[in-house]
Formats: sequence, structure tokens, C-alpha cells
Amino acid sequence: MHRREGRGRRTRVWVLPAILLAGTASVWGGTKQSEALEAGRRDYEKSYYTKAVQELQAAAAQEPGNGEIQLLLTKSFLELGEHDAAIASAERAVASDPESSVYHEWLGKAYGEKASHVSMFSALGLARKTHKEFEIAVQLDEKNYSARQDLIEFDCSAPSLVGGGEDKAKPEIEKLKSMDAAEWHYAEGNCRRQRKDLAGADSEFQLALASHPKSADLIYDIGDYEVRRGNAERLLETAEIGERAAPADPRGMFYRAVSLILRNEKEEEAQRLLREYLQKAPKRTGYPRHATAHEWLGRLLENKGEKEAAVKEYEAALQLDPRDKNAREALKRLRKN
Repeated sequence: MHRREGRGRRTRVWVLPAILLAGTASVWGGTKQSEALEAGRRDYEKSYYTKAVQELQAAAAQEPGNGEIQLLLTKSFLELGEHDAAIASAERAVASDPESSVYHEWLGKAYGEKASHVSMFSALGLARKTHKEFEIAVQLDEKNYSARQDLIEFDCSAPSLVGGGEDKAKPEIEKLKSMDAAEWHYAEGNCRRQRKDLAGADSEFQLALASHPKSADLIYDIGDYEVRRGNAERLLETAEIGERAAPADPRGMFYRAVSLILRNEKEEEAQRLLREYLQKAPKRTGYPRHATAHEWLGRLLENKGEKEAAVKEYEAALQLDPRDKNAREALKRLRKN
């Protein structure tokens, strides 16, 4: 599933009953809890997910009913691949505020991630739960576009056995038509991508980019698609639109660099952009992996005839992701020659 960061998250202020507070000790405890939460948030942003979990669990021990802590724990556990822990935290978030669209959305994401890592029999029940949570999220907030896109993608890709079906996706896509043109065209394109209608997906994604999208996650998911298609011109356009929508987002550097490499242009600039991306980008779902950036650096250096430097980049890619077939094959090719 093409996960996009949840938007429209509500900020809650939690007030403990006065009878539970005890003078200066309560003030100190509240300060300590706040510091733990902020430390956890900082570590999450820096991609220190194990450390973030430790800080957030300390904060949760002080304030177990705080849904925002549980939401951040859910996200951290998902990045660590700890699906059961992610589900437990997401369920606590929902229990703290059953009317939060974002909490239901992330519970659906947690169920969906676990479903992709278990047996077929177990996955069926989890898939149904995933669909249900996405439906609830959309019912609670029709403008939670990331939840609606997750629901549409589920319906376009999953069988009716688990609650999916393209017939269910169509009315959801139609609703987007009058709400946000970029989200509408993206949903159309993503549904066509699920059906392997790449020509149709190309057309809809182009219309999405032309409709002034606000979401960097939407823009750069199209960027991933264009990388796989090897479409250098469209990829450059995607990077430019993404940079205008979110100037501080480092993903524009990656997609601009890949476009230059595909076009065999401005090699030094492409190399600079990829190295800057590696310095600034978090290691997080929705962002091109650092292993992939090293792989593209290897390809660039190999094209320049800098064999030893290319080998180092491919080795760096494999160190980060031992399953990277492209980097492994490139190393075999270079060592053979």
C-alpha cells in the first residue's frame, strides 16, 4: 500500500483531575512527561525509532490516555516493523478518542502492514479490519484525503472477499471530483495503476500534477511511479512541482537527481543532490530509501567510468539493504569486468 502521512491531525489538551495532582510533585511530573514526549518526537523526526519508542513509552506511563503519544508510538513501531506493538498503540489511540479520523486511519495502516507479513489465512481477517478502519476514518472526516486514498486503493486492489472491489472505489473517487481535483485525478490514476492500466495511470497522474496538488506525499508517490517508468521529463516536472508545494522537503532533491541521471545531464549536480538528500532525508516510509540513493549514485559513477567509487556506493546500498538486487547485480558486473 502506498502509505502517505496522515493529515489533519487534531491536537488534544489533556487535563488530569485536580484530586490526582499533588503540589510541586505533580508539576515536576508533568514537566518530565512533556520533556519525554518532545524527546520522543525529536527522535522520531531524526529516524531514531528505537530511542523514540523508549522516550514515548516513558511519556505514556505518565499519561496513558494521551492519544497523540500512542499515535507517535504507532508510527515508530511501524518503521521498526513491529506490527503487533503498532496495532496495540493504535488501538489505545482510538480508545482515547473514538471520534478521531486520524487515529482510525493509522489503526487501519497498522492492520494492513501486519496483513502483508502473515499467512494468507491470518491476512484475511486483518484485511477486513483494515478496510473497516479506513471506512470509519473517512466517515469521521471526509477531508482526510490520505485515509480516503487508502480506502480507494484498498477497494481497487483487494477482492470482495475482504471488503474490496472496484465498484466500491468508484463512488469514493467520484466524491473527490468536487472536493479536490488533484486528489481526484491521483485516485483515478492509482486505481488504474492497480489494474496495470499504465497508459491510463500516466494520463491521470499528469492531470493530478497539473491540478496544483497540495500534498507532497501525493506528488512524490507519483515521482516513485515515474522512476519505475523511467520517465525523465515527467520526473523533473514532478520534482519542480514538489519543490514548490513543500520547499523544505528533501525528496525533490532525489527525484531531480534521478531525472538528471536518466537524461545523462549535469552529473556533478546530480551527485551533489543525492549526497545532500542522504544527509537531510529521514529513513521513513514514503521517502526514497537511502539504499536506493546510494544505488543511483553507483549508477551515476559507473556511467562516468569511476569504477572504484561506483563499487563503494553499491556496497553502501547493500549494507543498508542486503536484498537490493540491482546493487548486487551491479557489483557482480563491475567485479567481473
